[in-house]
Amino acid sequence: MLAKIFLADVGARWYIFAITYMVAIKLAVAVLFRIVIGQWPRFGTESIMLMLGGMLASTPVQAGEEIGWRGFALPRLAARMGFARASLLLGIVWAGWHIPQFFLAGVDTYRQSFPIWAIEVVAISVALAWLYSHTNGSLLLVMVMHSAINNTKDIVPAGDPSPSGVMSLHASAAMYLTAICLWGAATYFLIRMPRRKLSL
Repeated sequence: MLAKIFLADVGARWYIFAITYMVAIKLAVAVLFRIVIGQWPRFGTESIMLMLGGMLASTPVQAGEEIGWRGFALPRLAARMGFARASLLLGIVWAGWHIPQFFLAGVDTYRQSFPIWAIEVVAISVALAWLYSHTNGSLLLVMVMHSAINNTKDIVPAGDPSPSGVMSLHASAAMYLTAICLWGAATYFLIRMPRRKLSL
């Protein structure tokens, strides 16, 4: 399993997918926001170089998390129920794992709407499973994508503290539109998710 961390020969298009996935989602959110709300959303101020630097620095940090989620859990779940259902179940567990950070002051998810955030995370789990299944189980690529998502999600910031509490559905329009865009992509991935099994 650990050898998958070094599985890098997977084709350039999958690196592009991993790095630009959330960028594409957030640009779609900006366009939808303009159409629905009638104005452009607030954009983040981080430079492209800072985001790229963040990706390079944080990709190794994702190793521990991705060894567990996509390295260990996903292939074993997929062997029993297929990648589509496995990605959904894993996404629910993955989202639940993060609940404590919604109660920690100073964390960027503090007091946000956990239900809407969790819906987004399940969709991201599907996208990561799509990438994993198309790169012969490359943990390197899902680590890169995980890092890229973390470092580009604030191109259009979406998370605002909810005055109604962590478990409420009160969230910004940008957060709802992000969930819609993520699930638009996830629906496509689920329909076309490979059914073949990968070696553990």
